[in-house]
Amino acid sequence: MRDTGRRSFIQGLAGVSAACVFGGAMSARAVQTQPWPTRPIKLVVTFPPGGSSDIVARVLAPLLSEKLGQSIVIENKPGAGSSIGAQIVAHSANDGYTLLVSNSAAMSIAPSLLQSPGYDPVRSFEHLAYIGAVPTVFAVHPSVPVNTLSELVSWIKEQPAPVAFGSGGAASVGHLVGEQFAQTLKLPMEHVPYRGAGPMRADLLSGHIKIAIDALPQNIALQKQGRLKLLALTSPRRVAQAPAVPSVAELGLAQLVSENFVGISAPAGLPKALGEKIATAVRQISARADFAQSLETQGFVMRDMEASAFSKLIPDQHQAWAGIAKKTGARL
Repeated sequence: MRDTGRRSFIQGLAGVSAACVFGGAMSARAVQTQPWPTRPIKLVVTFPPGGSSDIVARVLAPLLSEKLGQSIVIENKPGAGSSIGAQIVAHSANDGYTLLVSNSAAMSIAPSLLQSPGYDPVRSFEHLAYIGAVPTVFAVHPSVPVNTLSELVSWIKEQPAPVAFGSGGAASVGHLVGEQFAQTLKLPMEHVPYRGAGPMRADLLSGHIKIAIDALPQNIALQKQGRLKLLALTSPRRVAQAPAVPSVAELGLAQLVSENFVGISAPAGLPKALGEKIATAVRQISARADFAQSLETQGFVMRDMEASAFSKLIPDQHQAWAGIAKKTGARL
């Protein structure tokens, strides 16, 4: 009787264990196959409101919400060369509910300037959808007596002290382009980093700083209003939105050509099916005429790109910017 009771007890335990194992497996499968999204999705922007990444997020969010059937919540997480927002996403759950508005600062520049960025631009993310690129522009206050980039170079050399130039922040494309510009032409310049393009542009418009290297979109209207002068773009050629502004390439400074991309990335390990769903949704929205026009009129250069090509762009850009950072000695 005792042996029979012991056998029954052991068999009972085995049954419970099997139920737990199979129940756990069924629960895991249920989690993997449950519909997505069932709650709001966070879209993390690594800059304060008003910058190029923020512009893309605010144009994209309502259209993506409509397509996915869930609210899209924009969270601005600036700081440390835009690495703070990237860290947040890199360490978030890979369940499709936290996405990054990835950009050149967070993916290509900051990791080269920080000893411990807290993420790897290649291994920490799934890069899903490239949206477009933003040319950077040399902008000056109207009080500066120049109308061309060569005249700006001469004016800087004539000043009794190093000339300050502003950018949207340390490790921004504007920061690196400015350092490279100063080093290439041996100009006495001093970088002034701001917490976002908005505060920097306010100081430029007031004349507190005379020169800024900034993303083109927010400056087109200011040029038309006569509040700023735009001297050169860091694009390989002129753009339709600012046809009178020459590119650095045509001015003999092709080494200053740079692409400040904006795209959508997710934490590494995102299930393939979710990644494809997000990538398809963003690419379909990017192909819409109203979406493209809303960004192109602000100076964005749109481009359709497969996720595989976007994923390849990240290490290529990171390597290129790492060389520039090392050469200029830029620091965060």
